[in-house]
Amino acid sequence: MKILALDSSAVPASAAIWEDGKILGEFYSNTRQTHSQTLLPMVEGLLKCTSVSLKEIDQFAVSAGPGSFTGVRIGVACVKGLAMPEDKPCVGVSTLEAIAWNLSCMEATICAVMDARCQQVYNAVFEADGQNLRRLTPDRALSIEELSHEVANWKSPVYLVGDGAKLCFSSPEFSSLDVLLPPEHLLYQRASSVAQAALHTPAVTCAQLAPFYLRMPQAERARRAKLS
Repeated sequence: MKILALDSSAVPASAAIWEDGKILGEFYSNTRQTHSQTLLPMVEGLLKCTSVSLKEIDQFAVSAGPGSFTGVRIGVACVKGLAMPEDKPCVGVSTLEAIAWNLSCMEATICAVMDARCQQVYNAVFEADGQNLRRLTPDRALSIEELSHEVANWKSPVYLVGDGAKLCFSSPEFSSLDVLLPPEHLLYQRASSVAQAALHTPAVTCAQLAPFYLRMPQAERARRAKLS
């Protein structure tokens, strides 16, 4: 089965084609370019370089949240548009779970964290056994301080991964904790890991695919605060 996976949930953007445990190709960019301008050209170049046609893709996958509200919407919209002509199945995976799959080859506790601003992070914790992941917490939004209080209860070694990993690692709350950072190339979400997560997530139709968020956008929160 060929899976075309996309990620645009944060600053990095990537596209990958996965077939039966093998990455046929992956394009990755970690610059502050606009995802609406770079994601589809990535897909076009990837299909050309791998000599795979869009009709050969059996399933589409995308990191559907949490993450940047605009970035998540761009990724989901791209996948819906690509899947719709042939009505191909789609999988919206947890961005946090996709990040954790970067380290599935380890035997460790994987703490996936994304910067949610205002001293908060999006987080989920997983146990990796060298091949697979076991989820220990749901996706959630919490403060860095709250997260730091849980670390002592986790099995060592503990790896922080995601665009919030360095933020937590360098924070006063984590300064005395026994946590590790993986190599830079494994730190951020990427489309090949989205494809891995998709293998463990039920597929839906392109019409059913939708982003999911852990909290309201800042504009909506400000509006409600003003009204109250």
